[in-house]
Amino acid sequence: MQELNPDDFADTALLPADTTITPTLLKIIRSETFDDFINELTPSDQQWLNRQSFAGKTGQIAWLENGQCIIGSSGEDSLSTLGHLPYQLPEGVYRLTDDASFIALLGWGLGGYRFDRYKLADRMPAKLILPDSANASELVHTIKATNLSRDLINTPAQDMAPSHLQAEVEALAETFAAEVNTTVGDELLDLECGAIHAVGRAAADGPRLMDLTWGDLDHPKITIVGKGVTFDSGGLNMKPSGGMRWMKKDMGGAAIAMGLAYLVMSQGLPIRLRMLIPAAENAVAGNAFRPGDVLDTHKGLTVEIDNTDAEGRLLLCDALSMASSEKPELIVDYATLTGAARGAVGAEIGALFSNDDALAQELMQFGRAEDDAVWPMPLHDDYDYMIKSNIADLVNSAASPYAGAVTAALFLKRFIDDVPWVHFDIMAFNIRKRPGRPEGGEAMALRSVYRYLAQRFGAIDE
Repeated sequence: MQELNPDDFADTALLPADTTITPTLLKIIRSETFDDFINELTPSDQQWLNRQSFAGKTGQIAWLENGQCIIGSSGEDSLSTLGHLPYQLPEGVYRLTDDASFIALLGWGLGGYRFDRYKLADRMPAKLILPDSANASELVHTIKATNLSRDLINTPAQDMAPSHLQAEVEALAETFAAEVNTTVGDELLDLECGAIHAVGRAAADGPRLMDLTWGDLDHPKITIVGKGVTFDSGGLNMKPSGGMRWMKKDMGGAAIAMGLAYLVMSQGLPIRLRMLIPAAENAVAGNAFRPGDVLDTHKGLTVEIDNTDAEGRLLLCDALSMASSEKPELIVDYATLTGAARGAVGAEIGALFSNDDALAQELMQFGRAEDDAVWPMPLHDDYDYMIKSNIADLVNSAASPYAGAVTAALFLKRFIDDVPWVHFDIMAFNIRKRPGRPEGGEAMALRSVYRYLAQRFGAIDE
């Protein structure tokens, strides 16, 4: 586990517990204790709160005459407990009068995020001094992992082409003394990754596969895979303008995989980590892959192309085959894969598919505890008929308008051997602003998986 230094707190909206700056005090008032709190106040302070219409409800903020700040709460700990405060409170330094839960403190840190690469922020977030009891390392690094994913997703394709994503993976590897090997362009054919190659060969910035490894060889092998389509035009089955507008986020799976890898390495989990990031821009040119083409894949299966806009599963199938051949204890993949998943669970829940029902249920429970909602979806094998091809082993996109997220997951399952596997079909983007969750790129299903790994494998003994 990496030791914290003062610089690690930068851009987290948090400060170490030993900070000597005189803070403004914050008190959380839960709904069930509101009456008791009011009765203990002086008449003057009671009138002061009445004038501010403070009733102890979630999200309410009020001030006492002595300058102390009062925060309303429902009593349920979540990112919303404190996540609205970094930009609703005046700039400055604050300290809670009582301890707060990990998830509440995390909400403050995540709520302090702003993407300011192209536009200067109009103000700084309010900063919170952590309580002595807080797990500062895990808090700080969870925020930094999340914000890494957010920054990558929010960056437009002009500055987040496959080569840029490669540079980010290499920087991550350098931070934690991990190893990374990258295969670019036609060299992918030597790896038998014909699907990755086909998706990205029409782009000026060539397709590539980044392969990061970290940890002790004797530790359990865990492999993370992230879809890295840095921009998706739809290829020759070109998207309409509305569908193309936010396709800079189509590398959200890669960004979340990188955030999870960051958190695993920063906390020193005793696992042998492998992260595979297949990256490509799905562009249009004379050498673009076409509907009707048949691609060779790493697993040896042939894939007939029904729709070039179903390209994410083509990147993933080669990477998942490589991951599966090593027989790890668990494979987790993240992908902004289907609109059907958004239709099923909306934009704020990660659709979860797994070949292990018990594992899927565990992850859902961890998601609830971490305020990181995921929901198990059916891998209904009877729908396999939808991805059959008359001239190849399978087709990349079902002709049926039904169960699109399920058939996409079934396609990926064909590239998994007898290995526990979890597939997340996620939005990777907040379409509305919520406490602790600014609008824009989001590391969905990161904390739920990390917490599962941390509980299952524990931390390295120092």
